[in-house]
Amino acid sequence: MSSPPTTPEEHAMDDRTPTPQVWPSLRATDARALIRFLVEAFGFQEVVVHGEDGFVAHAELAWPEGGGVMLGSDRETPEGAEPWPGRPGTFTAYVVTADPDGVHDRAVAAGARITTALTETDYGSRDFAAADPEGNRWYFGTYPGAPRPAAPSAG
Repeated sequence: MSSPPTTPEEHAMDDRTPTPQVWPSLRATDARALIRFLVEAFGFQEVVVHGEDGFVAHAELAWPEGGGVMLGSDRETPEGAEPWPGRPGTFTAYVVTADPDGVHDRAVAAGARITTALTETDYGSRDFAAADPEGNRWYFGTYPGAPRPAAPSAG
């Protein structure tokens, strides 16, 4: 029996790890400024931004090591619709990276507010945390999550 993957690289090569299909989503008071910050400070990649002037109806940012986030401008809830549950500045995400020191240095250089310094966790991850200009919290570290269980066999 082989040991479970422990690094982001080993985890990515694990054939049981599916392509990301869960997209955390957030709203922003100034979505265009937040997009610029996430690209410059953390290294996200802008994939698409739909909207006009300062309004962002929908944007997708890819994380170079896999996955990504969707975001848009805060807006009024259409009549009859359930209100968006997250207010700007209330989002939290853990982002896996093979290079937390490099992301940390980039974030510091871009003026990000570091909320937790680089640290070694008791479960073997190297992590740090930062807040974006909207107040959202971003945690970056090497912990890729526990190995996924084997898929049930068809039968």
